[in-house]
Amino acid sequence: MADLFKGIRKTLEGKGKSIVLPEGEDVRILEAAVHLQQEGIITPVLLGNEEAVNKAAKDGGFDISEIKLIDPANASYFEELAEKFVERRAGKATIEQAREQLKDVNYFGTMLIYTGRVDGLVSGAAHSTADTVRPALQIIKTKPGISKTSGAFIMMKEDERLIFADCAITVNPSAKELAEIAVESTKTAKAFGIDPRVAMLSFSTKGSAVTEETEKVVEAARIAKELAPELLIDGEFQFDAAYVPSVAAKKAPESVIKGDANVFIFPTLDAGNIGYKLTERLGGYEAIGPILQGLNGPVNDLSRGCSAEDVYKLSIITAAQSL
Repeated sequence: MADLFKGIRKTLEGKGKSIVLPEGEDVRILEAAVHLQQEGIITPVLLGNEEAVNKAAKDGGFDISEIKLIDPANASYFEELAEKFVERRAGKATIEQAREQLKDVNYFGTMLIYTGRVDGLVSGAAHSTADTVRPALQIIKTKPGISKTSGAFIMMKEDERLIFADCAITVNPSAKELAEIAVESTKTAKAFGIDPRVAMLSFSTKGSAVTEETEKVVEAARIAKELAPELLIDGEFQFDAAYVPSVAAKKAPESVIKGDANVFIFPTLDAGNIGYKLTERLGGYEAIGPILQGLNGPVNDLSRGCSAEDVYKLSIITAAQSL
């Protein structure tokens, strides 16, 4: 873990990246912001009512005098952001609705990314995933060719790093959406020093069962190979055939994946969410994320049970995504 963040921090040095933290009144956010400010690699930007944020900082014993704090209601460019919001929503919001929407710190923070005032956003300590993701989908939107965003986790234990996706967003992705998730997950892997070898997961390995569910995964693997023929992607695999070389040799001897996969694409959100939590709780892996994939700008979601250290780590990762 230390090596991963050491490498990312080194990459970020001198890049001048800034991350907005909309939940400025939360003590965990304040602690992480102070850590980031003291480290000096990226610049934290806090959002919230100025009086309330300063009181929370004082009560928690945090010196935020050197940290940029923006009170959305008093921002000199609030009206400019409202106008740009109306323009971006293309007839789906009036100026009055925009002004009301931008009182929400997640919408205001997302507009800071859209207008180039910050490089990324980390939220979710006190908000739901929907509260964090909805503004991103409406304002930043997905990259060309990507139909939906997805959520990946970096799973870490000792020197091992794996990518699990989608574990956070899309409930039952289509074959095309699964293929997009696979390709986007390889970009996440590469950003964190992982040479991606992708397994499309199922309860079947190479035709050991044939159902509508397994055929979706087979089709997803085919589409993914078309989208990115240079990548090592194959499926469908049961997890053991994707991860254990001796099992792969028996179940999928002709595959380019030899039980050495490090990027695992789950067929549904049920499987992905359960899978990463089992790996974390029973396997002793650290789960970092979810890292949102497929957006035009980096926005990432915290768990409401997060620690200040989680906020710090995800802020560093978010800054790295903006490079």
